[in-house]
Parts: sequence; C-alpha cells; structure tokens
Amino acid sequence: MLQQPEPAAGRPPRQVQPGLWLFAPNRDTQGGSSWLLQGPEGPLLIDCPGVTQANLDFLAQQGADGTLVLTSREGHGRCRRIQEATGWPVVVQEQEAYLLPTVEGVEPFGSEHTLSAGLRLLWTPGPTPGSAVVHAQGTWGDLLFCGRLLMPVAPGALAPLRTTRCFHWRRQLASIGKLRDWLPPGSPAWIACGGGLGALRGEALVADGAALLAAIDLDALVDVMP
Repeated sequence: MLQQPEPAAGRPPRQVQPGLWLFAPNRDTQGGSSWLLQGPEGPLLIDCPGVTQANLDFLAQQGADGTLVLTSREGHGRCRRIQEATGWPVVVQEQEAYLLPTVEGVEPFGSEHTLSAGLRLLWTPGPTPGSAVVHAQGTWGDLLFCGRLLMPVAPGALAPLRTTRCFHWRRQLASIGKLRDWLPPGSPAWIACGGGLGALRGEALVADGAALLAAIDLDALVDVMP
C-alpha cells in the first residue's frame, strides 16, 4: 500500500461564533470554505477542508460521532482522506453520490433530509446537479449553510452568480425560490457561504439572511449572462 504523504502544517480553523468554526480556504475545492458546527448530537462538518495537519488534529478532537455533509461536488475535495481520518458518514445528494465510489459510509439523500432535530437539508440544484443547503436552527442559533447557491458580492451582500461552471442557471433561480418557501418564517438569521468569502472584507457570516433572501429579484436575473 502506498504511504500517504505527510500533510502540510496549515493553520487550525477559527471560531466564528460559539460552536461554529470556519476553516481556511481549500485549494482542492477552488478556494472553497468549510464549516464545522458543534451540535448537541455531535459535530457537523460542512464540505471538506484542506488535508493539513492542523485540520486533521482539530477533527480528531471532535470525537467519533460526527457527520460530513457535502453541499455540492465543488466541496468534495479530498473527501476520502477526510472520511478515513474521522470515520464519519458522508451525506451527499444522490445526484452526486456516484462521484465518491471509493469513499466509505456514503449516505445519499433525495429532495430533503433531516439529520436531527433542528438540522435539515434541501436539494437546491443549479450550481451543480446535486447542490444542497443545510438549515440549522436550535441552541446554536439560526444558520443557513448555502454552499455556492449564493455567493458574497460585497460586505453584507449575497447574490446568485452565473459563472461558466454553473450547471443550470434557471434551476438555480428556481432553487432559491424553493428555498424561500422551505425555510420557516423569519429564517435564517445568518447565512454561511461555501466560497468567495474575500468579498465580505474580513467577515465570515452574513446577517439578516431572511431579508436578504426575500430581496432577491429572481425574474430580473433570468437573462443574466456569465
């Protein structure tokens, strides 16, 4: 068996709020951002952070009862390496489960999925075929982890972005409409994105998430070109 190369040292994730950590951008996922939410039933890792010694040490400290959720193929990174290090199951939307044939413990889901009380997933295709979001509501607050369905465009501002990597733009806009109907009234308080955080100028989360979602004019975005 080939020996795994020694991981780079890296830097540990930073705590953003009580029970919430943000990992350094991961070059294996085009600079994507991964999050860890510490809930009452164990840690929830959202997308794969870089395989660095600092990240592996941090994940090892979280215990064996965690779960890894992938919000799209853009967040897979070195999923097998992370899963082997943690032993955690990997929850992924069924459209993209086939991309992980060598990963143990893959648990596909369809349109919606409940991980535990206050932790729900919704399939939001558009950025990729299997894009999904995670809504966390409970003792840790009211957070929406939106993957790359919405992206930072300025401090305190998010928008759907039509890029050359976009799978299906109209489906992405339709997914935002579906998301607004799916969320409880007044939710979310905060939105955490899966990439592009540099546009937030040092901030990690975007506040007033419910108002931000409600203000997006989906009809005006239909003919936007990449």
